[in-house]
Amino acid sequence: MNKHPSRLLRRPLAVALLVALVAPGAAFAQTAREKALEARVAELERQVQLLVSGQQTQQTQISETQTQITEVKTATAATAAAPADGKPKIQTAPILPAGNPGSVFTYGGFIKLDAMVTDTSDGRIADGSSGRMFYVPSTIPVGGPAADGGDPYTDFHAQFSRFWLSADHVTEGGDKLKGFVEMDFFGGGSNALAGNEIATNTYAVTLRQAYVSWNKWLAGQTWSNFQDTAALPDAVDFVGVTDGTVFVRQAQVRYTSGPWSVALENPNTTMQAYAPNAAAAGARTTTGDNNVPDLTARYNMKGDWGHFSVAGLLRQFKSGDNTDSGGAVSVSGKFNLGDSDDIRYMGNYGSGIGRYMAFGLGSDVMQDASGDIEAMNGWGGFVAWRHVFNPKLRGNLMYSAAAFDNDVALVGWGVTERSQSYHANLIYSPLPKLDIGAEIGWGQRSLEDDREGDLKRVQTHVKYSF
Repeated sequence: MNKHPSRLLRRPLAVALLVALVAPGAAFAQTAREKALEARVAELERQVQLLVSGQQTQQTQISETQTQITEVKTATAATAAAPADGKPKIQTAPILPAGNPGSVFTYGGFIKLDAMVTDTSDGRIADGSSGRMFYVPSTIPVGGPAADGGDPYTDFHAQFSRFWLSADHVTEGGDKLKGFVEMDFFGGGSNALAGNEIATNTYAVTLRQAYVSWNKWLAGQTWSNFQDTAALPDAVDFVGVTDGTVFVRQAQVRYTSGPWSVALENPNTTMQAYAPNAAAAGARTTTGDNNVPDLTARYNMKGDWGHFSVAGLLRQFKSGDNTDSGGAVSVSGKFNLGDSDDIRYMGNYGSGIGRYMAFGLGSDVMQDASGDIEAMNGWGGFVAWRHVFNPKLRGNLMYSAAAFDNDVALVGWGVTERSQSYHANLIYSPLPKLDIGAEIGWGQRSLEDDREGDLKRVQTHVKYSF
């Protein structure tokens, strides 16, 4: 069947119009989708860029912080190695590597030069004797009317220079620990040339104190609990008031609670040998036979007025199978008389007090013909007045004495009955911790037969404490 030509023409035209209308829409839809995708991609790229940028910033900050930490450490190390004065520090590691962490280490002492001229009436004190270094009453020669001390003699020495070390620690629980050791150079030499005045004047280090304390307990060597070191006067001599002073350092175990302290201390007995009515004293011996420690107890009172202390001592004496016992009491203190003056004092009395007083001027016990021993009574004391003229100058006046009740029927007439001494000094401190002192002293030792020997001494010292 033939179709009309107009229909045939309209059909292609309709198709063309349809294509013309649909094609732009499809193209438009494709373009919108692509744009949306492009927009999303662009947003993702932006967010990634922000993340990368943030990470780079963070990394930069970390690097800068690390650099700053390194700089601080370097500066700290430099400061430690080079303090303000520009000198390098000796200490670059823990000073107590084997000690408790956090322990505090301290060090101190003094350098002391002593120079003295001595004049004795009844013979010379032997060179090298302790009596040539400081006042020791038992070394004063007593030789009777015919004795001659000769010309005065001079001694210089630095043996009493001293140093100490201390390590203190407080635990997390509040417990207090302390280790302390103190030494000087008075005690002899360590080789053939040591301890003499020929060439080197070399002297050995000697132990003074060595103890550990924890809270209220102390164990080791230190001053006897029977001794009040706080009452000692300000002397140029090592002690000054030696005659009437309790003076002992020894091993012990001590407990302190408030003003009270008790201790068990190393026992020892000094014995005067049996020598009935002899003109010369019999030998004095020291025994290590004791099996009961010395018991000491002390009570202290302190205030703005000064301090007061009273102490007691109980002892066993033993020589072989022979024993005796004794006891003593000591009262001491310091009384302030205003800002510039004070009085210091000590009084001691007891049975068998000999070893504890005046560096053993008297014996603890006497021996009879059968070998039995008997404790000997003794007493002693001192008084000292200290006056401060100004912040740099001070002075002291001192008197000291001791006596012993010897039975001459047992020990003879040649033993020491008593001693006494006077001392006066001036001490000048031109710079902090530096003392320059001068002291004059007179001492006397008397025997039971009334023979006496005198000592006169002028002593100076230069002392720097640190």
